[in-house]
Amino acid sequence: MIRRREIAGRAVAVLLALFALLPAARAHEVRPAYLEIKETASGQFSVLWRTPVLAGMRLPVVLKLPDNARNLHEPVVQELPDSLVERRWIDAGPEGLAARRIEFPGLQLTITDVLVRVERLDGTHFTELVRSSRPWLEIAAPRGALATAGAFFAQGVEHILLGFDHLLFVLGLLFLVGSWRQLILAVSAFTVAHSITLAAAALGFVNVPQAPVEAAIALSIMFVAAEILRATRGEAGLAERFPWVVAFAFGLLHGFGFAGALTEVGLPEQDIAVALLFFNVGVEAGQLLFIAAAVTVLAIVTRAMGSRDRVRRDPWHAEMLLRKPVAYAIGSVAAFWVIQRIAAF
Repeated sequence: MIRRREIAGRAVAVLLALFALLPAARAHEVRPAYLEIKETASGQFSVLWRTPVLAGMRLPVVLKLPDNARNLHEPVVQELPDSLVERRWIDAGPEGLAARRIEFPGLQLTITDVLVRVERLDGTHFTELVRSSRPWLEIAAPRGALATAGAFFAQGVEHILLGFDHLLFVLGLLFLVGSWRQLILAVSAFTVAHSITLAAAALGFVNVPQAPVEAAIALSIMFVAAEILRATRGEAGLAERFPWVVAFAFGLLHGFGFAGALTEVGLPEQDIAVALLFFNVGVEAGQLLFIAAAVTVLAIVTRAMGSRDRVRRDPWHAEMLLRKPVAYAIGSVAAFWVIQRIAAF
């Protein structure tokens, strides 16, 4: 039994420690590239093309417009700390861009996407997510709010599942609670809190610098890891007694992190409510998927450590046994992120 416990603990610690091998930017990245095309006159368009810059390197994705598009003015390029923005003004002739293909060479070599928004002269518009498996888009008939909802829902799911710092925080909460009731309260509080700050920041009511937010999020993970260690010594801290309070407080902070990614993409002016709602729904869907996967793994480990009767009597058995190695692994990764993010100020 002791041997199994040691093996399981070391395995979990090694897997979590692998997070430390990821660059700090990966905690919230990979941010999508963004293409906005607005028809300004018959057959004429303004084009905004934004590609993320990660660790000082531009995402290796190129925008290739249809052959019938010619520049009306010289493109304007603006270098920002986290992205490269290019603006163009093009004439696509009397046929415009209808049924034309826009390609993104290099996208197939990445793990990110391109969010595309097209707005026509008559006010109709659509939003679509272009993935690396199909690095091109054909301008077709507008699909309205439904396409926007689908695109932003996918962005929300992808953001949380690739947001390793958010996932580590949620995992830490899982190892602090001792019952399904506490877990539901904590997750619900986290959801409500980050929904508030996500909406406030994305709509421009609150403006918080992103770099300090990223460092503070890493500190929140360290705090949860310390609380887990305190619980292993039999000391009931605030986080263990009232996990929903801690989840709500730090959920407000994590909401600013979600908003940073959403701001990078940009909210469509005519579908702000739809985009914001479904991005948040996507985040929650991804979060629930992660929790379900983590609980399933814990149940499997519990079964491996004992009989089926043990699982029925105490489904949190593995969680209690693995608290210490998991806390050290989470805390180590979070400490690494704190130092790296502060150094990047």
